[in-house]
Amino acid sequence: MTLTTTRRSFLRGATATAATLLAAKALFPSGAFAQGPGPEVTSAKLGFIALTDAAPLIIALEKGLFAKHGVPDVQVQKQASWGATRDNLVLGGAANGIDGAHILTPMPYLMSLGTVTNNIPLPMSIIARLNYDSQGISVAQEYKDIGAGLDSAPLKAVFAGRKAAGKEVNVAMTFPGGTHDLWLRYWLAAGGIDPNSEVSVITVPPPQMVANMKVGTMDAFCVGEPWNEQLVNQGIGFTATTTGELWHRHPEKALALRTDFIEASPMATQAILMAAMEAQMWCDAVENKEEMANILGKRAWFNVPPTDVAGRLKGDINYGNGRVETATGLEMKFWKDHVSYPFKSHDAWFLAENIRWGYLPGTTDITAAVDMVNREDVWRSAAAALGIAAADIPEGTSRGVETFFDGKVFDPANPSAYLDSLAIKAMA
Repeated sequence: MTLTTTRRSFLRGATATAATLLAAKALFPSGAFAQGPGPEVTSAKLGFIALTDAAPLIIALEKGLFAKHGVPDVQVQKQASWGATRDNLVLGGAANGIDGAHILTPMPYLMSLGTVTNNIPLPMSIIARLNYDSQGISVAQEYKDIGAGLDSAPLKAVFAGRKAAGKEVNVAMTFPGGTHDLWLRYWLAAGGIDPNSEVSVITVPPPQMVANMKVGTMDAFCVGEPWNEQLVNQGIGFTATTTGELWHRHPEKALALRTDFIEASPMATQAILMAAMEAQMWCDAVENKEEMANILGKRAWFNVPPTDVAGRLKGDINYGNGRVETATGLEMKFWKDHVSYPFKSHDAWFLAENIRWGYLPGTTDITAAVDMVNREDVWRSAAAALGIAAADIPEGTSRGVETFFDGKVFDPANPSAYLDSLAIKAMA
């Protein structure tokens, strides 16, 4: 069972895209990116936020992989926030914006549906997943001894007491409806804390999280690395849980391009994707972790000490509350076991959660939205061009039923049952 929609904005955006995709499939029966001439353009502007999961784009540039695949003029441009990423994607590369980006997986959907673009749909396409796991939910130092961890419940009474005393309880994420927002809300709700009534959820760009916690403007936040590790290294707060503990091997960031870029430059798109995929393989190799931390720490990229990057990149976690663990299996994952492939079933969960929290209407047609935005066919064509082993290419578009730390189950074939099972939600 799927959820249906009557959103005119969705249909307007979907019609032209669907027609183009059908035409492309007719021309290229084996995929829109069958063998052909070299890239139509040698350049593209790709945005990134200073987060460890942007590594594949940064490494592809640093290691000359874009040049290797015939797009030597690709630029990887730092963005100040996810809102800036969105705005620059709306502009597009030709208008001094960007053509694609390292991006929160739900954002291309929210943009394609017009939800975060003033009700004017901007067709976007996800062509790869960039990573799994290794985001964190961190809490201010003053709460270190109350026992909050994977279970957020110990914070409920404390937060209620603060509010009763007339104090604000601020918990921060990076973009409404984005992955960090959804992890934070899931964690709070699983512990019986309603994020819509018992706390104030605020938006803060990732690189500003630690500074804001330091001056006391927030009580907790969810963000990617290296910012949770930096918080602990500076003694400002502790990590209650990593997101891989909420949902082990969960999808996180995506590589997305404006759909019009893909349609105008399919071979350049394939070249960009092949470079990113090779970089993901490099990033996944244990022997490259220290070098990667040094590269990402550079002023041009994150401008942080490599030690803020290295630990959790390898799965070694100092939670900052006396809990220190090594070889946790919670390290950031970039390639093996199908990380790079954008499973449609994963995108369906992100859309269901956006419905759960009222960002999307309950009538949203999840299947239609996923089929419009998720271009796993582009990934498969790039994988074939790279000669990726069959074992590294999923047979289907679904990873199947997913189970979360609190026992909740998401069946991508029945998102309504998942939504019905949730006690705390804010569905429109």
